[in-house]
Amino acid sequence: MYAPSSMPDYTISKGAQAPSQKLKLDWVYGYRGRDCRSNLHLLPTGEVIYFIAAVVVMYNVEEEMQRFYLGHTDDVKCIAIHPDKVTIATGQVAGHDRKSDAKPHVRIWDSISLTTLRIIGIGEFERAVCCISFSKADGGSHLVAVDEANDHVLSVWEWNKGEKGTKLTETKSATEPVLAAEFHPMDHKQIISCGKSHISFWTIEDNRLTKKSGVFEKHDKPKYVTCLAFADNGDVISGDSNGNIFVWGKGNTRIHYAVPSAHEGPIFGLYVMKDGTLLSGGGKDRKLLAWDRRYIQKTDVEKELPEGTGPVRTITQGKDNQILIGTTKNAILQGSLTSDFYSIVQAHTDELWGLAVHPASRQFLTCSYDRHIILWDSSSHTQVWTKTIDDGCQSAGFHPSGTVIAIGTVTGRWLAIDAASRDLVTVHTDGNEQHDCMEYSPDGHYLAVGSHDNYIYVYAVSENGYKYNKVGRCNGHSSYITHLDWSADSQYIQSNSGDYEILFWSASTCRQVTSASSMRDIEWSSQHCTLGFSVCGIWQEGADGTDVNAVCRSHDKTVAVSGDDFGKVNLFKYPCCQPKSHSNSYSGHSSHVTCVRFLKDDSRLISTGGKDMSIMQWRLSS
Repeated sequence: MYAPSSMPDYTISKGAQAPSQKLKLDWVYGYRGRDCRSNLHLLPTGEVIYFIAAVVVMYNVEEEMQRFYLGHTDDVKCIAIHPDKVTIATGQVAGHDRKSDAKPHVRIWDSISLTTLRIIGIGEFERAVCCISFSKADGGSHLVAVDEANDHVLSVWEWNKGEKGTKLTETKSATEPVLAAEFHPMDHKQIISCGKSHISFWTIEDNRLTKKSGVFEKHDKPKYVTCLAFADNGDVISGDSNGNIFVWGKGNTRIHYAVPSAHEGPIFGLYVMKDGTLLSGGGKDRKLLAWDRRYIQKTDVEKELPEGTGPVRTITQGKDNQILIGTTKNAILQGSLTSDFYSIVQAHTDELWGLAVHPASRQFLTCSYDRHIILWDSSSHTQVWTKTIDDGCQSAGFHPSGTVIAIGTVTGRWLAIDAASRDLVTVHTDGNEQHDCMEYSPDGHYLAVGSHDNYIYVYAVSENGYKYNKVGRCNGHSSYITHLDWSADSQYIQSNSGDYEILFWSASTCRQVTSASSMRDIEWSSQHCTLGFSVCGIWQEGADGTDVNAVCRSHDKTVAVSGDDFGKVNLFKYPCCQPKSHSNSYSGHSSHVTCVRFLKDDSRLISTGGKDMSIMQWRLSS
């Protein structure tokens, strides 16, 4: 790496301070419904509360406002609402850091002030807290939590006693996965848990737990008891993987009423409405059914949810007669028994890497392994359009005109689509591996496709992004291409690879520029390469070369942001050329941050989380 000749007095020893600018979380796109249950509730403030990644979101749909609880250090897995409707408990998985708060634990916090009241169970849970519930009958002084580890330890806490709560008792609950654990709403000494091949009725006596297993008798034992609800007379209602609804008499471990095959396929959600109507949601048939107090189906009510948003994961009562549904395809729907359901939250359903920002407006585009391409409006926080293609998507880039978008897939195909009509402009195949970066030159006359097969394919672009002719391929890297940038004059490309090389290329000939010193004063139109003189300070001590996945400098060239493997978004001064520079660091993602990009006006930063599938929008303030 060579310092530009404008920096003759560069010294390696000078440490760089963090910038004065700050990032503040502005909006979170997405919801975790694919593998979490009972994680959607309505607060008295009118806000819908749910979680994705390490963020608990409180979303006021009418006012288009979001607030966030950001106390967690990794994936939130479960949530419980206290009977006072203000206090919230959330449980998380084991985190990335070695710090104590990276161990699995429960955080209890105030949903109005967002202050943390208690942190419970650090060192007590092994893998993750997968179920939690407050007691109801005694005003909510107790909390039950289940560990996801092999013994599925069920513990009961007096959460507001002592600085870290007081554990009253614990026991191994089951050898199989536990999917739900709830205090009985009329009896603070009874807990019901269910999961693979079991439903268990627990009694707390003298701080000891005793278990009675539910008996299925003449009914087929389901592979999973998937969800629980409570009738207003105290009966326990269960839904299972065979589509049955079983009613267990209060204080009884036997089925006293059965609705066999209420759904085709499993029942994932049960909810008793204020008027006593039982709602059941199908995890395969996508149906929402209603049952009266005698468990006779209300035949005039049968809703089938749209295929695009997926089957039911959880059901809860919304405002007035509204119903909120979380789905297994990470969507939140709102509607009622007499009206249609529409989505209020929807994003990606598989690992997310592709991100591109519009060159002129406040729009941005994401694409994922789920084969969905989504154009977003960052001002209204809504989807402008969505398109599904045949292959999983890896990368994206806007033509400088904003009229065409190039999408790199995981199969070696890449395509260009019209940004307004979504129509296909062209499809090309280069190699048979994923394309990790798609970058148009600033003048719009070239497209560079960085591939996992170690080559950069260069195309000449004409007719404003609608015509493509292959110029050639850049051959010289000995590992896959990770990032690339164009020079401001569209003549040169700089590229990084999986073995940490920095190479330079002449775009028109696809030939390598072997003299790196001759490139020291080239002005680059972007800074997406994570390796380079102007960003060498983003690498922290002991960092492995794969720890930083993405970098982006602001258009005014005052700050740069990196996204790393530890779920952090880090804001640095730019240029960041002092080793181990200080940064302002922000949590929210729970998985590796796969891409970061500033919007054209630098007012917002967009970050994408790989396996957490979330998109986070940050406000940049000075």
